[in-house]
Amino acid sequence: MASDNGLASLGVEGASAAAHALSLPAEAYGNDPQLEVIWAMKAYNHAEVYFNLISSVDPKFLKLTKLDDKIYSSFRESFSKLNVKLLKVDDLKSDEAKERWRPFCNQFEGAVEDFNYGTLLRLDCEKDYTEENTIFATRVQFFAIEIARNREGYNDTVYNSKCAKS
Repeated sequence: MASDNGLASLGVEGASAAAHALSLPAEAYGNDPQLEVIWAMKAYNHAEVYFNLISSVDPKFLKLTKLDDKIYSSFRESFSKLNVKLLKVDDLKSDEAKERWRPFCNQFEGAVEDFNYGTLLRLDCEKDYTEENTIFATRVQFFAIEIARNREGYNDTVYNSKCAKS
């Protein structure tokens, strides 16, 4: 995942302006395409940092939030049969899935910073972030699924393949 055109390409002033813009309430904006690009770049940077982490640190020992245990237990209580190794778009985006995810996500409002922030999530955890393998999810969905992948050993493939190349 190279980031030739990431936030760094905005320069100091551009990045500061972007940070300020992203701190304003959603009601302050319409459908501003430039803002959507900034959000997408921020989500991409988050994905890149996370992928680098699971590529260099054994995911079983990775702690993503101070609430990992609560997020994981609540997630597996609510989604005991969800295959986190290989997600389908409908697992997150169908009307039925949205109804199931909403109460799960909302319980973390105020506890997980930016719990409903847009984040990129890999569908197949054995593959990199690509257009075909990526879905837009909320931050708490990302945490829930990636914590499960880490604890259940599914992200080991990424870590082990990077270690083998070293």
